This record gives sequence, structure tokens and C-alpha cells, in this order.
Amino acid sequence: MSIRVVLADDQAVVRAGFRTILESEPDISVVGEAEDGHQAVHLAIEQSPDLLLLDVRMPRMDGIAAVEQLRAAGINTAVLMITTFDLDEYVFAALRGGANGFLLKDIEPTELVAAIRVVAAGDGLVAPGVTKRLIAEFARSTPPPVTGPLPELTERERETLLLIAKGMSNQEIATALTVSPATVKTHVGSLLLKLGCRDRVQAVVFAYEHGYVRPR
Repeated sequence: MSIRVVLADDQAVVRAGFRTILESEPDISVVGEAEDGHQAVHLAIEQSPDLLLLDVRMPRMDGIAAVEQLRAAGINTAVLMITTFDLDEYVFAALRGGANGFLLKDIEPTELVAAIRVVAAGDGLVAPGVTKRLIAEFARSTPPPVTGPLPELTERERETLLLIAKGMSNQEIATALTVSPATVKTHVGSLLLKLGCRDRVQAVVFAYEHGYVRPR
């Protein structure tokens, strides 16, 4: 079954490049293009795509506002944010607002395709390079004070969360902990449930905000 994607970027040449890459894949189809956040929200509602590839900075309405508007309307289309900037101060707000992942525009075409498949399948995407930028953003700012009791995680769940925060895949975590990928998947599912997080991206945000992991 084809993954239906809407592209949102204010540069036509960028959208054309993404379309060429994605439509060369047998399991991905582009069902719409938007040049700003308003159009992106409209197309997400009209087309009900599996994934919205959304630029962070666009005129009229940026990617952050678009994500927030979609989530406020109860629309759960997977959103993969993409930006030119190595460290974009707005990206963290986008992840908090409900985005499922974040990429830089200088990635290889194969990485873009793989990311779309991962996020469309319902997983969050925290690539290692992206994680470093998120950590840098945490280091630049003071996390908000935490109130109330924190969920109790087992030692193995804490180890898994730490490795997720480092940007490791399930296979890499399995190798690091000397367990099977199926066991890692179980640990990930358990800690997401305990933390009340939708996916791995939210888990990383939660981990840093609540002190499970500290930026260095």
C-alpha cells in the first residue's frame, strides 16, 4: 500500500526535488504540495495523507503553527519536519507541538525515504545528528520546573531511554544491551506507556525536560 505524502515548502525547486526522490519509490506517492502553513493544513485536511513533510520556516504560517493547528483540530497525520538550519530554535517547539520527527535538508535521498517510511509507520524519528542539536538547544535554555511525581522506570527501561535519547535505533540498542530487538521493542513500548508519550521523539523531549537525561 502506497504512503501518501503532502509536501510543504516555500521553495518550488525544493518541493520538485523532494517529489522526484519520493515518486521514484514504488511505495510512496505525493498527493499534494503547499508553499506555506495555511496550504499545508488545508491539504492535510482535504487529502488525509499518511505523512506531511513540513518545512519549519515558511511565510504566512510557519511549520510550527501548522502542526499546532492540526493537532488542535484533532488531526493525527504524521508530521516530519525538515529545515535548512543546523540548529533551528523553532524545531524543539515543533516537536513539543506534535511533530513526529525532524530532518535537515542536506540528508541523502535514501535517508529521506527511510525517514518517511519510519514516521509513516507510526514511529518517531530521532536521528543521531538531530539528537545532538536538540541536546544543544536544551543546554542553551533552562528546562521548566518539574512538579508532581515522575513515573517509575525499571533499570532496563532507564537504560533504553538513555540510548533512545542518544539517537540509537532498536537494533543498535539491542546490540548495546545484548538483548534481542524484540526485547528492546517491549522495553520501548513499556516506557512510552509509563511516560505517557506518543513516540520516541516525545520520549526524548520528556527525558530531557524531566531530568532522566542531562545535556552535556
